[in-house]
Amino acid sequence: MFQAMPYDGTRGEQFEAVLLQLEALMKDEPSATANLANASALLKHALPDTNWAGFYLFDGKELVLGPFQGLPACIRIPLSRGVCGTAAAERRTLVVGDVHEFPGHIACDAASNSEIVVPLIKDDRLLGVLDIDSPLKDRFDDEERRFLERFAALVSEAI
Repeated sequence: MFQAMPYDGTRGEQFEAVLLQLEALMKDEPSATANLANASALLKHALPDTNWAGFYLFDGKELVLGPFQGLPACIRIPLSRGVCGTAAAERRTLVVGDVHEFPGHIACDAASNSEIVVPLIKDDRLLGVLDIDSPLKDRFDDEERRFLERFAALVSEAI
């Protein structure tokens, strides 16, 4: 059975604890839906000052809403549109300090002010994106970007 790990220690140690928890949650679980649901819940619980954490999955044409934690969200996002679509199309992590200044930003939740989106890629194939929003501007830093890229890589291998 899964046991929550304490979130004390340095920020880096906390990130390592979350990665260990993610691995434990997904170990031997074949369901992509279950793994994505637990991953989004884990992030929402572990990352303070966030109002949305979840996944959009690539269906071959566009991104489609997957498991998430937060308010209801946009269901379909074309590639190259908004932060999620741009990160997916360019296959690179985007950290946006002020989403209102991002060209083509899609406002699913008016309370969101900053966002990080990490592509999910497996065997050079786009699976979707990990998307996290915050009501704070400039919420996400480089250390968190590196952590979330590792998190997304683990998720990509499990789905």
